[in-house]
Amino acid sequence: NPCDILIHTAAYTAVDKAETDKENAHNVNVNALKNIALASQKYNFFPIHISTDYVFDGKNHKPYTENDATQPLSVYGQTKLAGEHILLNTVNRCAIIRTSWLYSSFGHNFVKTMLRLSQERKELQVVYDQIGSPTYAADLAEAILKIAFDNAKITKPTLYHYSNEGVCSWYDFAKEIMHYTQAQTDIHPIETKDYPTPATRPYYSVLNKAKIKKDFHISIPYWKDSLHLCLNTISNNKTL
Repeated sequence: NPCDILIHTAAYTAVDKAETDKENAHNVNVNALKNIALASQKYNFFPIHISTDYVFDGKNHKPYTENDATQPLSVYGQTKLAGEHILLNTVNRCAIIRTSWLYSSFGHNFVKTMLRLSQERKELQVVYDQIGSPTYAADLAEAILKIAFDNAKITKPTLYHYSNEGVCSWYDFAKEIMHYTQAQTDIHPIETKDYPTPATRPYYSVLNKAKIKKDFHISIPYWKDSLHLCLNTISNNKTL
């Protein structure tokens, strides 16, 4: 048996690029899941797969549960949802964790982009009418490990939602980054319509985490606390 558990975090995540690069997005987010599902059946390992808040259309006014209807607005969201369906309909057991606004001290993400721009510009415009919850990758990793070590309690393909606690706009998120790092950059709120992008994003994508908290006794940190930890890590490691 090659493994007991497969944690699948790889994805095509360039949301705007996916609109014109559909084939690659489909290969990575859909076809790869077919291979994982088949391998899971053959070798009997437990897949933990990471998905996204972008499977929703953002028309809710309260946090999305795992049972809420999906309606992706973008190619990225559509391919991620198709990948979910393959796992849910093929394997005997798995965990799919939808998360949102993911960032860390590694790679490309909103936090690192804001830090870089704060060194280059005196003013920035950030949308205030898209609402969600940031997720620190280190917190998500901890939740994934809890599920991995306790996966025996999952008896069928199961969806979970995970993000940090609290709700904010991208504008609020940017303001907090600047405030905590004492950056001298002014952040101005703008509407989504003033910042057109190839992909349509949900206006509201807050995730309800009650299920993962109940099933795995997970306590989830508040988004600002985790953001501060991440900013400290970036500052200490000089990893821009």
